[in-house]
Amino acid sequence: MTDRRILVTAALPYANGQIHIGHLVEYIQTDIWVRFQKLRGNRTVFFCADDTHGTAISIRARAEGRTEEEVIAEMSDAHQRDFAAFGIEFDNYGSTNSPENRELCGQIWKSIRDAGLVKEKDIEQLFDPEAGMFLADRFVRGTCPNSDCNAPNQPGDNCSRCGRTYSPAELVDPMSTLSGATPEIRTARHLFIELSQLHSFLDEWSQSGKHLQPEVANNLRGQFLGDPGSEEGAKELRDWDISRPAPYFGFEIPDSPGNYWYVWFDAPIGYMASTKQWCDRTGENFDDWWKSDDTEIHHFIGKDITYFHTLFWPGMLRTAGFSLPEKVHIHGFLKVDGEKMSKSQGTFVMASTYLNHLEPDCLRYFYASKLGPGLGDIDLNLEEFVNRVNSHLVGNIVNLASRSAKFVGGNTLCDEYPDDGGLFAAAAAKADQIAEFYEQCDFSSAMLEVLQLADEANRFINDRAPWKLNKDPEKATEVREICSIVLNLFRQLAVFLQPVLPKLAEQAGELLNSPITNWDDAKTPLTGTPVSEFKHMMQRITKAQVDAMVEESKVEEPVDDNAGENESRWNDGPEALEAEPMSEECTIEDFMKVDLRVARVIEAKDVPEANKLLNLTLSLGGGETRNVFAGIKAAYKPEDLIGRLVVCVANLKPRQMKFGLSEGMVCAAGPGKADVFLLDIDDGAVPGQRVH
Repeated sequence: MTDRRILVTAALPYANGQIHIGHLVEYIQTDIWVRFQKLRGNRTVFFCADDTHGTAISIRARAEGRTEEEVIAEMSDAHQRDFAAFGIEFDNYGSTNSPENRELCGQIWKSIRDAGLVKEKDIEQLFDPEAGMFLADRFVRGTCPNSDCNAPNQPGDNCSRCGRTYSPAELVDPMSTLSGATPEIRTARHLFIELSQLHSFLDEWSQSGKHLQPEVANNLRGQFLGDPGSEEGAKELRDWDISRPAPYFGFEIPDSPGNYWYVWFDAPIGYMASTKQWCDRTGENFDDWWKSDDTEIHHFIGKDITYFHTLFWPGMLRTAGFSLPEKVHIHGFLKVDGEKMSKSQGTFVMASTYLNHLEPDCLRYFYASKLGPGLGDIDLNLEEFVNRVNSHLVGNIVNLASRSAKFVGGNTLCDEYPDDGGLFAAAAAKADQIAEFYEQCDFSSAMLEVLQLADEANRFINDRAPWKLNKDPEKATEVREICSIVLNLFRQLAVFLQPVLPKLAEQAGELLNSPITNWDDAKTPLTGTPVSEFKHMMQRITKAQVDAMVEESKVEEPVDDNAGENESRWNDGPEALEAEPMSEECTIEDFMKVDLRVARVIEAKDVPEANKLLNLTLSLGGGETRNVFAGIKAAYKPEDLIGRLVVCVANLKPRQMKFGLSEGMVCAAGPGKADVFLLDIDDGAVPGQRVH
């Protein structure tokens, strides 16, 4: 157990758009880390706010005939609803357009002025003659001016491909995104912060090995923090253009009328402003959180805003006398099915659209199973998403509770914890390692450890089979002992998963009448506590639900009025039937000879000697099993099949193969190799039911 004071922030979402599943990677990641710290007993607070300033808000407000304040108030409500629906809990959610932020911006700006870091100069800036305004960085696109890159369609401040920073006027073939016009170059007075004066500090802070991931530190050293005495180093750490001329929605700079702070000046200060709102509401001392060596500050951001959070922001904080971040945690982007999110393909999914079809905990778990400590992108493979949720959560973890609680519901756990062969103690010994994975944001490794423990628990209950013993009244004590063990193992897993699945942890507490409140709850088994009647915890998801979500997210294509009236709605082609023609007719009597049953995969192993086969153990319920060799190796990973419901031919004559005895067949479609698709089972079906 530790005793730390931790302040955590997530990047501020822009108030001009809805939250989508790509955004949620960061906010779910951060919420998991915060919940873990709180479960460990650390004093942890979590702050965020809407990023509200800039030209885009003004343009939208004008187009909609509303004030900027009305637009940002509406978006704040929408953002907070989406975050709350996904279990993301902030201690305060603020706005950069707040009096607290204006006050803190002025305070920090004065410190920067007093330090002699500000200079003014006339610069050439792009002006949209049709829109009648100077163009902010985000409203200019063009070709990267770096001759070694020349990436097209880049924004007006830095290149997403090579990382170089530049002014909008340096772009090759610039275009205004507001009107499509070619901008004119006009002169305007701008204020700059001379970052070069902070070179030594930024180099020391970023290269310390404590505050940034190694790949981030190395990139900063290579791109921006070269030897200040060299020509290369002098070029890389450039002065920061901190002002924008009117018209502009934001805070006017007090000592420079007509100029406004650039959004990236006041946006990170929004972290502090949100903290101040919370302090004013709760009676906390603001300086205890932003001017104390006893507080750790942790920022969670995407890799696209690394530059601002690892150079500008530390420089601002140090100059103004505030605490520096203990760690900036940087993550990659989200891909869907290996590709960039796409509106036309329906993979650019809004948070609210997701919620129309699926439970938020499914996404929380899947992201956790993919997130590591590095900057790599994560892939939301939709088929894998369905399989992981169903096999890992429903079929493996929740199944422990559903298969054991029903035999002791209304009774109590054993007064003394029974002998389990060391299972509980072995899992308790893993607590520190799992905690360290959480601490390092290596959630995928934490989930892997939890799944391995769940596998052990499932092997235990499968071996002891209380559903068989329960048929004999004289075995009642043994059944109670087995189920007391399994329910304690389930509760252990619920503790380890609480940061990821707080709802499941709450349900586990209700089932066993003992709320999960501390990480150390996983180290001591429960005894003698009442067991409530089992209530549904988590539902399997189906491909149909995911398909419906994708379909709702698609941007409608233009309708061809001349399309034939009888054109197929689904556009199903003849290729499958051509590849495998229909078999000859059979009678109903012939069909009835084939006994198709619902079965659950309780074990799946690779067959090293075979290129195509996996070895599956199928449960038909009641202890009845089948050993089956299935030619699905190229399409499915063994670990993704555990807990999944399949259709099997249960009365197929056993066949002796060189790898072992095959006692059935699982039903699948597709031409073979990676294109094999197991038949899906709707919710409600149970192992042993016949398929008619």
